Amino acid sequence: MPDMRLDPDKLPDPGKLPDHAVTNRDAWNADSDTYQADHGPQLAASGGLAWGVWQIPEKQLHVLGDVKGRDTLEFGCGAAQWSIALAKAGARPVGVDLSEKQLEHARKLMLDAGVDFPIICASAEAVPLPDESFDIVFCDYGAMTFGDPYATVPEAARLLRPGGLLAFCGATPIIEMCYSEDSDHPGDHLQEDYFGMWSLPWEGYVEFMLPYGAWIRLFRAHGFMIDDLVELRPTPDAVSTYRDETDREWYRRWPGEMIWKVRKEG
Repeated sequence: MPDMRLDPDKLPDPGKLPDHAVTNRDAWNADSDTYQADHGPQLAASGGLAWGVWQIPEKQLHVLGDVKGRDTLEFGCGAAQWSIALAKAGARPVGVDLSEKQLEHARKLMLDAGVDFPIICASAEAVPLPDESFDIVFCDYGAMTFGDPYATVPEAARLLRPGGLLAFCGATPIIEMCYSEDSDHPGDHLQEDYFGMWSLPWEGYVEFMLPYGAWIRLFRAHGFMIDDLVELRPTPDAVSTYRDETDREWYRRWPGEMIWKVRKEG
């Protein structure tokens, strides 16, 4: 287990939250109950070990590998369904999330599951934990979608031990370019610019996305080597509480979700 005794002289100063973090914290606090009611049953049915809106199983993708005895940090853990499952698999998880309401759900689910591990209310852009505390930093959307990657990637690098894995699932630049301003569903042609993609306000939240080349340069700038880029494709009969059948056909034609796997050098 990472040392939870915090030395304030060796930790990042969270300072004042940036505007996008305040916006996302308030939005998640307001929407948390509805989100868990709408999507919690699907996440529970997947056992907490499945990726993306189509819940593709970890046992099929092998993103995290053997987690037994590993120190893991879930970046934007929400109700901590993933970390609960990892605890049951023998990992030593820690969860961090900016939403107090999401962490209330996490505490209840942990109690129901009979597991206990640290969960911290903080921004993933400035995590109050020591350097090189973890073997794995990961999230399924979470902070790598709702945090600024120019802050979260270097923070993940700081928190990982040499050789440690950063793995995260989120939307692709391709699908982000296919949304029109007045639709919740992607279309079949490009609507938005690719170059300069970064901060993307959406329905009361602020999401972040980078072009592929910008991701690669950011990883390399902070000492990461790229292991893989997994482009997710649902099965023909996949169902999702997040998307409908029309969306499923889109995701089967084009990559709408991806998982980056990058490893800290050393």
